[in-house]
Amino acid sequence: MKEESQKMQSPCLEEVSQGCLHGCCPSPFLNQHEPQTKASKPRNSSAACRRDFASKTTSSIFPNTQFTNHESLPSMQDSFAEFTKAYPQYSDTYRVDQIRSREYYHLSFSYHTCLDYLGIGLFSYSQLQKQECPKYRIASSSFPVPPESPPPVLDIPFFGVSYKPGNLKTQLLHGGVASEFESVIRKRIMSFLNVSENDYSMVFTANKTSAFKLVAESYPFQSNRKLLTVYDYESEAIEAMCNSSEKNGAKVMSAEFSWPRLRLQSSKLRNMLVSKEKKKKKKRRGLFVFPLHSRMTGARYPYLWMSIAEENGWHVLIDSCALGPKDMDSFGLSLFRPDFLICSFYKVFGENPSGFACLFAKKSTIPVLETSSTSGIIGLIPSQKLFRAVTESPGTDTEVEYLASQSGRIEKGKTTYEIQHAEIVEKLKGIEMSEVSESDKGIEMECRGLDEVDSLGLVTISNRARCLINWLVSALLKLQHPNTNGTPLVRIYGPKVKFDRGPAIAFNVFDWKGEKIEPVLVQKLADRSNISLSYGFLHHLWFADKYQEEKEKVIERRNNEADGNKGKDKSDMGIAVVTAALGFLANFQDIYKLWAFIAQFLDADFVEKERWRYTSLNQKTIEVL
Repeated sequence: MKEESQKMQSPCLEEVSQGCLHGCCPSPFLNQHEPQTKASKPRNSSAACRRDFASKTTSSIFPNTQFTNHESLPSMQDSFAEFTKAYPQYSDTYRVDQIRSREYYHLSFSYHTCLDYLGIGLFSYSQLQKQECPKYRIASSSFPVPPESPPPVLDIPFFGVSYKPGNLKTQLLHGGVASEFESVIRKRIMSFLNVSENDYSMVFTANKTSAFKLVAESYPFQSNRKLLTVYDYESEAIEAMCNSSEKNGAKVMSAEFSWPRLRLQSSKLRNMLVSKEKKKKKKRRGLFVFPLHSRMTGARYPYLWMSIAEENGWHVLIDSCALGPKDMDSFGLSLFRPDFLICSFYKVFGENPSGFACLFAKKSTIPVLETSSTSGIIGLIPSQKLFRAVTESPGTDTEVEYLASQSGRIEKGKTTYEIQHAEIVEKLKGIEMSEVSESDKGIEMECRGLDEVDSLGLVTISNRARCLINWLVSALLKLQHPNTNGTPLVRIYGPKVKFDRGPAIAFNVFDWKGEKIEPVLVQKLADRSNISLSYGFLHHLWFADKYQEEKEKVIERRNNEADGNKGKDKSDMGIAVVTAALGFLANFQDIYKLWAFIAQFLDADFVEKERWRYTSLNQKTIEVL
């Protein structure tokens, strides 16, 4: 089956897979990124840029062209040339490609395209090597070009986590014993996010779901009765928060989003936020949970809503988990200070452990929290303590076995490089304490990803994401089924080409008869092509009367009990979708590879064969070999 799928693979996908043979970015990209010295041009106003951006994108990306055959797509090189003509400012972001080539070339070694995460970014290959032997250290300023094949990497933890007893209020007010490592990481994160230690206290949590649950379990819903959220998609963290809040007496409400563009229903949200009784305006009404943009559709929401909520007696929780690197620079904490702020550092400091979340609380708000038993608060344990048992205690077999439970592993094509279990055990026993001490050098390596983002800045990262996501949107909309009356292959939900959209996209793929191809099938087939996508569920959709007939065709009924939400014995209505998200390391090769993959669904035979395989197994999810 694997050979058959490779034979059917688009020649454009084959070109992308072969475009990077030495673990670095495709040569045509790096060769063209260095900007030439040129005469400065007068800058257009911000309003003019926003006004012209959409029209320029539409007129520049494959104008007056529809692609009806995946084999007719222009090559990656030709597409990139046209891309840089449409977005000349992209060349100013060449430093991102240099960082990716120098620090993250493991992505290219595995020919893997990561389009399933948003946030700060991924850990670098250099971080994976920080505790390796000198013979394995290959990335440095004096040797920036990766070798023919990557060295194996041992699966040694960067740090460990331990759960802290107690409740959220006490931890925020008084803290606890923290290692030097934990204190330095805390200061570095607060500096990175521009959060003042004078105004906010912070705790580390196991993940973002834990952070939202901690707030829900500690917030005084008995007196401040309402919980109001603004999410156009189903979120595990928000569902957990809503369930905990309802148990504590909260009335849970949600904003709605208008079909078909999924714009926020402003009038309804304002009615829910604004107090009708001015005399009771000073009384706190509840908790307003506000994401700055949708992690699925890329829709951005005006910051004005935070001010309206605060003016009408709401505590405000800002969800910044979906923000890109340096997006907090544009948030303006000096102008608006939310009561709570949650952010995620998933896979920023390494793969083992995979990360943590941070919960910030304004010091003036902490006293209103209730003292209740909670779980999910963690401490960070430095590497030193993880290895102390190995280096100091004679009875260390258990600890060594634990740390050596997984072999180091990295793949390049069909070749797998491994360090065996016994070799890891031997290496751990030989590590000197000085190698894993809490030195400035070690902490600097842990924060390397944050430092790289800081060096790039908000403008560079935002401009790059804007060019890439809008090209992808435009290119997907150019795919059209042959021999039909203009039946599009892809439907995009939420904003399309737009200057200030976020770097995420929600879409579905349809066959030539207009029937939706299951998002989970699209995701599994993408996985087979080394493309990581996600799928999710859009909900809280509002249809005007003129869209009622369309509503019957697109809306789906999903039973929450099937997902383990036993507290809600009801069905939810929405749309299952495929999602793609661009991290700050994304490049043109990544989005072209996705475009070429989606174009394969123009082949009716390909669709029918893969759909038959999927349905014949009669499973919700399948493993595509």
